[in-house]
Amino acid sequence: MGYSSNENDMSIEKLINTNGYNAVIKARYGYVIFNKNDHYIGRAIEKYGEFSESEVEVFRQLCVAGDIVVEVGANIGTHTMVISQFVGAAGRVYAFEPQRIVFQTLCANMALNNIENVECFQTAVANETGHILFPDIRYDVEGNFGAVEMDKFAAGNKIPVAKLDDLLDPLRLKLIKIDVEGMEHKVISGAQQLIAKHKPFLYVENDRLDKSAALIALIQSLDYRLYWHCPPLFNPNNFAGDAENIYPHTVSINMIGVPRSNPINMMGFQEVTRADEHPMRLA
Repeated sequence: MGYSSNENDMSIEKLINTNGYNAVIKARYGYVIFNKNDHYIGRAIEKYGEFSESEVEVFRQLCVAGDIVVEVGANIGTHTMVISQFVGAAGRVYAFEPQRIVFQTLCANMALNNIENVECFQTAVANETGHILFPDIRYDVEGNFGAVEMDKFAAGNKIPVAKLDDLLDPLRLKLIKIDVEGMEHKVISGAQQLIAKHKPFLYVENDRLDKSAALIALIQSLDYRLYWHCPPLFNPNNFAGDAENIYPHTVSINMIGVPRSNPINMMGFQEVTRADEHPMRLA
């Protein structure tokens, strides 16, 4: 079935609306399979044809053709798709997503768009090698599937977990993007050799107040400068031309890490000066 969400030239067309929880639309950066029950990524894709476009603008400035990017916590691949376009055929994106059903959607989105420069792994990334336990969860009911904390379960199916230092040895590395719901410190801890060797940019979610200070201190100890990036989820210039903001007062809280050896001028971004500071404390 197909329909247009409005009369604009850039209107959203739903190409497939299954009897289950998945649907397919033509979005800003290609065709996207998404879960209609997902509160944030799914709803944004369905309504706006994009997700967190303000983050995409940062990746657009950091990544060029031929770059290598590691994305830890790729979810269904909305950002994976666009980063793959930025780095082009000569580049590569390594995308990690441990949730089985979400991982299947990630792979489906890469296949649907004929994306050949992305490698997907159903692997959790941390500071150890082994397995974590993750139970079957219901994707057929409403939920925020991008906010599942993978290290909080005592029973379930075994999911492999490994360190980036053990998983990858690229010739070059431009960016590591990390969005893993509180496991960011573990990911960085398990990637210190990779970071020391390549000095990539880091784009790290930091929305857990109780874990923020340790995360900031760790990254700064690796000789990095940090800058806050807290963009709203709603983009008034969204692909669908939809003026309704269904995410009022909602922002993502991330940090951009820049190696001190890199002379880049981060104009317009507030530098993180102390480990105990956080935007949520200032709100």
